[in-house]
Amino acid sequence: MSQTIAIYPGTFDPLTNGHLSILNRSLKIFDKVIIAILINPKKNPLFSLEERIEMIKQVLGNKENIEVDSFNGLLVDYAVRKGANVIVRGLRALSDFEFEFQLALMNRKLNRAVQSVFLMTDYKWFYTSSTIIKEAASLNGNISGLVPPIVCEKLKEKYGYKKA
Repeated sequence: MSQTIAIYPGTFDPLTNGHLSILNRSLKIFDKVIIAILINPKKNPLFSLEERIEMIKQVLGNKENIEVDSFNGLLVDYAVRKGANVIVRGLRALSDFEFEFQLALMNRKLNRAVQSVFLMTDYKWFYTSSTIIKEAASLNGNISGLVPPIVCEKLKEKYGYKKA
């Protein structure tokens, strides 16, 4: 019996509770989900690739149906290399949909065998993004509850929070 493998791509800089919500819901649909961290030279992430992989693994533990990996190049080519035919993307707002729809159409043009599946975020994560969370954290804002505890601690370390 073959497994249905899905790719959940992103920069995950950092992993948020919104990402975890999409991941957990994906695991109810697909046999295996590969969290694929995009190596994008055009972006300047706060956390190194190694730090992001380590944080994600710490949050998720060792689960057989989840793999954490990184890639560069075309997502559809990576999906084929990993034996996946589904790309999972989370949507928050209409603006997300417009961008994600364009990406999905391009991916479909590049490889019709790889399908895009969109999952709406849970309402409580509707307003959050890694960018907004990093900005709040950089200004000493309370981001607990928006990211897993280990990520919260790592953000505090990055921004030089003083221990109370």
